[in-house]
Amino acid sequence: MATPFLSSSSTILHLLLLAAVSLTAAGATVTHLHFFWHDVLTTPNATAVAVTQPADPSSSFGQTVVIDNAMTEGPDASSALVGRAQGLYVVVSQNASNPALLMVMNLVLTAPEYNGSTISIIGRNPVLQQERELPVVGGTGHFRQGRGYALLKTYSFNATTGNAVVEYDVYVTH
Repeated sequence: MATPFLSSSSTILHLLLLAAVSLTAAGATVTHLHFFWHDVLTTPNATAVAVTQPADPSSSFGQTVVIDNAMTEGPDASSALVGRAQGLYVVVSQNASNPALLMVMNLVLTAPEYNGSTISIIGRNPVLQQERELPVVGGTGHFRQGRGYALLKTYSFNATTGNAVVEYDVYVTH
């Protein structure tokens, strides 16, 4: 007699969970944002500043960079500004042939439709891979309770200056 009771309770709980998932999925919106992120390490226009240096000068492991990078519609720095990426990244890989960053940033949007809204991203960025995926872990304003992912592709990189332009495709469910 105990088994049927557990089965029916499990069935009811299962149905309630399915209903909750269906309601959440039915009311959700997915927004796709496409922009270019400009990491400028050179002065006088630096938007990325190293605040710590590695303990071992022959390695970049441990270097921490604080950013306030422009996000633009196109790859050219003079194209329309859509927001700023504010946060930091840390070199977390000791393997110089496979460098990876821990990225922690808020995408602060200024484009009219989303002005003042943010998207929060935190994750590992293996910078030499052609395409990388980072999780969207939250948001504010239009993207409150946002979740999703960002696909990153390096558009250009200057090995001498360290300046980079990275193409972002961000998909946020909210």
